[in-house]
Amino acid sequence: MKKQIAYFLTLLILGSTVVAQDLQNERIRSISDRKRSIYLDRGIFHNGSQSQTSSLKGIRYNYSAQLGYERVVFDFTTDKVPRIYGHISSVDKKVTIDFFDTKLESNLASSGESKYVENVNFFPITDESLSVEINLKENATVDIFYLESPARFVIDIKK
Repeated sequence: MKKQIAYFLTLLILGSTVVAQDLQNERIRSISDRKRSIYLDRGIFHNGSQSQTSSLKGIRYNYSAQLGYERVVFDFTTDKVPRIYGHISSVDKKVTIDFFDTKLESNLASSGESKYVENVNFFPITDESLSVEINLKENATVDIFYLESPARFVIDIKK
């Protein structure tokens, strides 16, 4: 019952966004467990159907002028990343991510300063679902992947 309520609330909150975006014409990509250096400005991404209960414990920012991109890392409390589903929109200058079976730690750690990220909004729908909205300062492209042991979700951002 809780999952049905969470699903309904998610649809209610994000419904207008989904209707406003033409997701039917978006390319759907499966994200990898290694960096591929394929930068995208739009599209839908996911990591398959793996399920792992986890908690988001921190977020880190690091810009490297030498490499030409900023790395944003989401740190989890587990060895494997939770199920992930997201959307990249260059029109809206944002990346929206859903982490399934994931809680937001009350003492979320944050380190570093961001060159490209304006703000990050967290929407803990229930204990089983965490939505995250990353608003970018300007249009940029992103490379998305995950790492394990410990679990990390990585977004590399470049202009």
